[in-house]
Amino acid sequence: MQILVWSPFPNLITMENIKESSKSWKNDESKTVTFIVTKDCQLVCKYCYLVGKNSKERMSFETAKKSIDYLLSSPKHSNEEAVVFEFIGGEPFLEIDLIDQICDYIKTQLYIKEHHWFNAYRFSFSTNGLNYHTNKVQQFIEKNKSHLSIGITIDGTEIKHDLNRVYKDGRGSYKDVLRNIPLWLKQFPGAGTKVTISSADIPYICESVLHLYSLGIEEVNINCVYEDVWKEGDDSIFENQLIKLADQIIEKELYKKYTCSFFSMKIGKPVSVLLENHNFCGAGKMFSIDAAGNFYPCTRFAQYSLRNKKALIIGNMNDGIDENKLRPFLTLDRFTQCKRECLECEVAGGCGWCSGENYDSAETDTIFERSMANCLMHKARVRANNYYWNKLYRKLELENESQSTIAVPNTLNNKC
Repeated sequence: MQILVWSPFPNLITMENIKESSKSWKNDESKTVTFIVTKDCQLVCKYCYLVGKNSKERMSFETAKKSIDYLLSSPKHSNEEAVVFEFIGGEPFLEIDLIDQICDYIKTQLYIKEHHWFNAYRFSFSTNGLNYHTNKVQQFIEKNKSHLSIGITIDGTEIKHDLNRVYKDGRGSYKDVLRNIPLWLKQFPGAGTKVTISSADIPYICESVLHLYSLGIEEVNINCVYEDVWKEGDDSIFENQLIKLADQIIEKELYKKYTCSFFSMKIGKPVSVLLENHNFCGAGKMFSIDAAGNFYPCTRFAQYSLRNKKALIIGNMNDGIDENKLRPFLTLDRFTQCKRECLECEVAGGCGWCSGENYDSAETDTIFERSMANCLMHKARVRANNYYWNKLYRKLELENESQSTIAVPNTLNNKC
C-alpha cells in the first residue's frame, strides 16, 4: 500500500524551505507559433522523434513573412493575450541569419499594426548548444534579450549525454555543449534544461540530475520519451533510480535550491473527467509552419515527425487555416482520447501523452486513440514520487517539531 501525499502541506512546505518548478512565461494566456526554420541538425540523437531530418528543407524569409502576415491579420487566431514565437529545427541556430530577419519583421509588424502582442511576445529556442557561443548568435541574444527564452539541452553526465546525443560520425557532443553552459547561465540565470529518458539511459538518471545541479542548472525538466521503446523491467530500474535521486535531494537539502520535474505534488491522484477534462498538450491551439508554408496543429503532425502516418496539414500561408481540418483538434481532451482504464486509473493525474504520437502509433488514422506505452513508467514515477514527498514530509516534520502545531496534509491510499 502506497501513501500518496498529493495536496500542499500548510505551515510545513513553503517557498522558504522548498523550491517549486517555475511555470512557462504567461503559461495559460499565450499562443505558441512555431517556425520549422530547418530540418537539418549537427546531431543525430538516437531518441529524437524527428525521423525525417534533412539539409534540403529550409524556410525562406518570404514564407515566414507571408505566414506572419496571415496570423497578425486574423483576429480569430491571434486573440490570446500573449504569444510565443518558437524557432525549431533540426537545430534552429543553424539559421540564425534567417531567424534574425524574421524576428525583426515580427517586431516591426506588431508596432505598425498596433497589435496587442507588441508588449506581450517572446522568442523561444530549444537548442543543442553547439553554436551558442558564435558571434551571430550572441549578437542576436544581445539584440533581443528582453524578449528571449533559450534552453540548452544537456542530458546529464558525459556518459548519459554521449549515449544518445551524437554527431553524424558517432562522436559524442557533451564537451562541445558543456563549454557553453557557463555563458548561457550567466545570460539566463535560473534557466532550465530538458533531459530526455529512453530505455538505454535509465541507469544514469540519478547521477545525471545531480551532475546538472553541480553545473549550476537549478531547474531540470526531465521526461520519458512517449514512443514505445520500453523493455521489460525498465519501470523497476526507473523507480530505483528516482528513489536514489530522492534520497540524495532530501539528504543534501537540494530541494531548497533545485527542482526536478519528476517530483511533483500534482501527480499521482485520480482525475475528475468533469474538472480535468483537457488535452495534455496544446495541439490545435498552437500552430507550426514548415518551409513550404504549410500549417500544422503541432510540429509532431509534420511529416518529418511521423514514422507511420501521413502529415496532417490544417492550412497554408496562402489560404489560411481550414477551420474544418482544425476543428477535430479542438475537441481533443482526456475523455475523447483515453480508454476507460485510463480514465478510472487511481494515479492518472500527471500521466502525460503526445497527441502526435497518439496519431502516429494508432492502428487507424485517428487522433482519438491514446498510446499507453508509458503506463508502467508513469506508475513507477508515482511510486517514487510518493516516496519522495513522504520522506521529505517526515524530515520537515522533525525539523518543525519544536514549533507550533503542524497541519496534517491530506493523504490518499493507492496501489500502482
